[in-house]
Amino acid sequence: MARIKIDMPDHYTFTTELPVRISDINYGGHLGNDAVLSMIHEARIRFLNYYHYTELDVEGAGIIMTDSAIVYRAEGFHGDMIQLDVTVGDFNKYGCDIYYVLSNKKTAAEIAHAKTGIVFFDYEERKVIPVPEGFKASMEKDA
Repeated sequence: MARIKIDMPDHYTFTTELPVRISDINYGGHLGNDAVLSMIHEARIRFLNYYHYTELDVEGAGIIMTDSAIVYRAEGFHGDMIQLDVTVGDFNKYGCDIYYVLSNKKTAAEIAHAKTGIVFFDYEERKVIPVPEGFKASMEKDA
């Protein structure tokens, strides 16, 4: 099976930090893959909140995650503080990608690269809708 490669952006528009909790540790004694997905979800919520959005209200539209990819680069351990750098890119008519770099705050070692694809969604009509222009303009301004 071919390895996944994520072409990561050079610039990130938002940074937050999360601790590795004991519940984030797997049987191998390090940060579990399910915990990484939860961490990027938390980072996405914080990123949206920074811009005064929620997953249900981005300029009046909701979002749905269409895919995710994670490439692991190093281990994380209980008690580590993880820095998550976030940005948006690769816009199309209905969505975009959100990129994440997870690094050990103390050592600066990159733990993972991740990407989630999102589309914008009208929850009342139950259909995909175009990217809100205000969101796209705000993201491109900060890029």
